[in-house]
Amino acid sequence: MLTEHAGHKLWGRKRHSMITLGLIVVAMQLVLPTQSQAQSPLAIPSAETSGSQKIQFDVASVKQNKSDDKPKSNFLLGPGDVYAPNGGLFSASSTPLIVYIAFAYKLTNNQLQFLRSGLPDWVSSDRFDIQARSEGSPTKDEMRLMMRSLLADRFKLTVHNETRQVPVLALLLSKPEKTGPRLRPHPNDSSCSTTLTPEPDRASNAAPSATAGGFPQTCGGPVLIPASAPARLNVGARNVNIGLIASALPDWGALGRPVMDRTGLSGTFDFTLEWTPETHHSIASAMDIPSDTSGPTFLEALKEQLGLKLEAQKGPVNFIVVDHIEHLSLN
Repeated sequence: MLTEHAGHKLWGRKRHSMITLGLIVVAMQLVLPTQSQAQSPLAIPSAETSGSQKIQFDVASVKQNKSDDKPKSNFLLGPGDVYAPNGGLFSASSTPLIVYIAFAYKLTNNQLQFLRSGLPDWVSSDRFDIQARSEGSPTKDEMRLMMRSLLADRFKLTVHNETRQVPVLALLLSKPEKTGPRLRPHPNDSSCSTTLTPEPDRASNAAPSATAGGFPQTCGGPVLIPASAPARLNVGARNVNIGLIASALPDWGALGRPVMDRTGLSGTFDFTLEWTPETHHSIASAMDIPSDTSGPTFLEALKEQLGLKLEAQKGPVNFIVVDHIEHLSLN
């Protein structure tokens, strides 16, 4: 299920499969001097350099959808690694083109306007159905590369990177070398699958279940899990790095700036974060969350539960810039 970036209506709600928060997407990646490009959520091999041949779907159909149907897809299109078995099938409907671009380039959700600013309105407003198939069992990142090829073919999409110094929020530890009670190193001996399994008995509006420790059962990306009160949001993940968490914070907290990981924490972590969203937040309005002032604010929860804080700074951000895009060409 998909959610949209702050300032835009969420396309998804609590449904039977896991919900990736902050899917859409900002066209940027934080550039950390101490972090290699390969460790970034955006850093997957380009379709042009992965082997001797360009990776592409064996067959694909792309059609504009002018219905009022809600977007849906057969697996999560966010930057995380959570992935449902699909037998080489990519199936999505009534989905804005900007979502497909975000999926193809593994974009994180910081400031969507940096991608949108140079794009025609139809890229966000017009919706499309894509049905595509590849032989074998491609990984999620291989599916992304195939989507890049498809977008280049059908929409003539070309992009490049630009790095700029911009205002950011630095993610820091509140106390030196100490995390909060709900942010724990992922156990090395813990079995952890990124594969979603169908749960036919689950109610259609239910959030995914959690493990005995309160963390999501599936690893690889943030999802909604049951909260302690109707007016609160509870987000969790297992086996994710701090960079992925940082990239999602601007959308969850409506922060208005990208967040740069400067905690110094390495490895992967399990976490849950529960807070009461402000009533004007797009997440609260789209999911019909009732008003309640009894729970912690987003920043309070970040400090008390995860042991993290935010500090205004400037930093280098690598933007994805669209050079060229055209409306749908014929199949």
